[in-house]
This record gives sequence, C-alpha cells and structure tokens, in this order.
Amino acid sequence: MNIFNESELVRRLQKDDVDAFDSLYHRYQKALYFNILKITRNNEVTSDILQEVFMALWEKRLSLDINHSVAGWLFVVSYNKSITYLQKELKLSMSCLDTDIEKSYVSREEIDLSEIRSKLLYEAMEHLSPQKRKVFELCKIQGKSYEETARELRISKHTVKEYLVMSLKYVKEYVKQHPEYQSVYLNAAIFAILASR
Repeated sequence: MNIFNESELVRRLQKDDVDAFDSLYHRYQKALYFNILKITRNNEVTSDILQEVFMALWEKRLSLDINHSVAGWLFVVSYNKSITYLQKELKLSMSCLDTDIEKSYVSREEIDLSEIRSKLLYEAMEHLSPQKRKVFELCKIQGKSYEETARELRISKHTVKEYLVMSLKYVKEYVKQHPEYQSVYLNAAIFAILASR
C-alpha cells in the first residue's frame, strides 16, 4: 500500500467502510503495538491502548484530513494515550508513596513535555513532502530497515537513506525554529528519539 491509496482508504473509512478500517488496522497495528509497548512496558496495557487508538480512529473518521498522514495521526494518538496511562500510574504511585508536591510538579512537567514533543514531531512530519514523510514514518516510526522501506516504496535503498537524512535534518531544524518549545531537556529528548528509532 502506498501513500496515495492510503488517502483512498481514509475516503472509504469516512463513508463507514469497515473493510477500509480493517485494512488500516492490519497495516499499522503491529508498529503501533511496539511503539506503545516501548512506553508502557506492559503487554496487557499495550493491547488495551491499541484498541483505544483504533476506536478513536473510527470515532474521529469524519474529521480526518485525507491530505495528512494517517500513520502520523495514529502515532500521535497512541503516544498521547500511552503518556496518559503513565500519568495515571504516576498519580497512583504518588498517592501510595505520599510524595511531596514539588516532586509531583516535576513529574507532571515531564509528562507535559512528552506531549509537546509528540505534537512537535507530528507537526514537523506534516511539512515533509509525501515521499519523505513516508520514508520517515516507515524507518523512524514503524522501525523498518532501509531494505524493507525501499521494497515497499519501490525506490532504491540509497534514495531511502538520502530522504531519511534530509527528513531528519528538516525535523531538527523545525524544532530549533520554534522558540515556544525551546528547552534543553525537550530538544535533547526529541533528538534522542530521532536517533534511536
């Protein structure tokens, strides 16, 4: 499936086409599962969040923009739901441990930064060309190799590498150009994600 018939699937989804929903589910569920698992470290919770993400896709289908990446949307929703889960767990553990207010504030701030980081990455991805965005999604979000990405997009491995280098450079510049998000902690966290995925 390429980026163009992904738009067609979204059109069909907006007409309540269950087959289109199933196609998107089978396309992205595995990558999303592993992304969520990296955050939650819990298989059962990961499965629950994954189901919530696809329920949200169905519920929000009419508001999806067919010109924007469904994969990016799913990634952000899954990331935010995972962070919300961690936030609830953190509150629960803090109430049990009787942690002081100052520590609570720091933890909440870190969670807010995680949400901002997710939003900023998604915004940057939306400014990439369709082909570069697809390469970025496949390599950095879905964790596919250059070879797998080249095969799926029917381009050379060299082109995949080139597009990825340009995309990473653009995303880093995008982060630097947004002073409202300037924070040594936040920038370091984003660059760590870009390097590790």
